Amino acid sequence: MPATPAWPPKSAPRLFVTDELRAGAGVRIEGNPAHYLARVMRVSAGDVVILCDDITGEWAARVSEVGKRDVVLEAAELLRPREAVPDLWLCPALLKKDRFDLVLEKATELGVARIQPLLTRRCVADKLNLERARAITTEAAEQCARTALPELAEPMKLDALLANWPEDRALFFADENGGEPAAAAFKAHQGPTAILTGPEGGFDEAERAAIRAHPQARPITLGPRILRGETAAIAALSVWMANAGDW
Repeated sequence: MPATPAWPPKSAPRLFVTDELRAGAGVRIEGNPAHYLARVMRVSAGDVVILCDDITGEWAARVSEVGKRDVVLEAAELLRPREAVPDLWLCPALLKKDRFDLVLEKATELGVARIQPLLTRRCVADKLNLERARAITTEAAEQCARTALPELAEPMKLDALLANWPEDRALFFADENGGEPAAAAFKAHQGPTAILTGPEGGFDEAERAAIRAHPQARPITLGPRILRGETAAIAALSVWMANAGDW
């Protein structure tokens, strides 16, 4: 007797959609996602696609129609509710485009709740294409089977960030000049958290002094080596998630 096929198929493509999903709801996919489904994955009527709406969770949907410019699906079954996201923000200084792309991708894969890009005096980059950045985080979430997307904010200057920092959120500052070992600092802390990492050239002395003077700031060290900006962000997130039990 042949084995019953897995439901949904493990090979089913995954997409995030903007509308809230419910059983029986029709979903029209257009633009690049439609091209991906129709031309790359070559879906046809009756095939299964995994949809996530960043609200209710992950759904199995069946393809109803494949057109020249769109694909129509019908949500069939809720597979998983939206995941619980650890209350962790990443505040990374902007880096060169390819390096910051890596930060966006890996921060999403590691499960961060919010990404707040920063502008500092030594930043090589001074702007961020938010539409492109959101596409990177969305693709990363689809690739690693997240059911939630990180919130992605407009870049903000460091002084504005410090001036408007919430009183109930710890700000762990990855300082190349040293601080408490990251693992010990994270383990001792409970509650809302953020991690601040610097640009290619590091923070200047005035910025470092302003951060250290902030009442919520907690300087940490990521070890004896000077890490690149993208490495520091990924390493700090990994240590925090390991301590939080998210790994």
